[in-house]
Amino acid sequence: MELSKRQEQIIEIVKANGPITGENIAEKLNLTRATLRPDLAILTMAGFLEARPRVGYFYTGKTGSELLTEKIKKFKVQDFQQIPVVVREEVSVYDAISTMFLEDVGTLFVVNEKSCLTGVVSRKDLLRASIGQHDLNALDIHIIMTRMPNITVCRKDDLLLEAAKKLIEKQIDGLPVVKDTEDGLHVVGRITKTTITKVFVELATDSAL
Repeated sequence: MELSKRQEQIIEIVKANGPITGENIAEKLNLTRATLRPDLAILTMAGFLEARPRVGYFYTGKTGSELLTEKIKKFKVQDFQQIPVVVREEVSVYDAISTMFLEDVGTLFVVNEKSCLTGVVSRKDLLRASIGQHDLNALDIHIIMTRMPNITVCRKDDLLLEAAKKLIEKQIDGLPVVKDTEDGLHVVGRITKTTITKVFVELATDSAL
């Protein structure tokens, strides 16, 4: 986040005189309290300043990069998860390939008759199957999929940063977001490398404005 000259002046005043009221800050800048109100609100919401009722403003001592890091660490999977693309165990590899390209995804989640997660299929899995000597219409997806419990998952309350670490450590493109039920793990969403990259790029862009 790029601060205006006046916002930088406010921070320096609070550093030197905090705790200090908004009225006193306005006096030092020869401005009205109403004129300063938007700047104080921005600096407080951004985390540079902390406001305490009947006391005044404090400088938090945090830099822009530290505040950005703190913000990232609070992101949850549920805030960014997308609609999952699932197929049933009995579909053919041919149909799975069609679904993957029609939906423009890199990973399909395979579910059973109770809609519980049983497997995952990636582009690489489908590519390997397609270059073999198989009849793709006769080959069921469950033959080539990665099965439970060898599937890395995440849950909606997990931190987005932890999901990103799983993607990197396992060298995979996507994670199913699951919900625990009596029948098993129900797929309720997905988190991908593309999703996380977009989040970080948008965050960095917003912070530079």
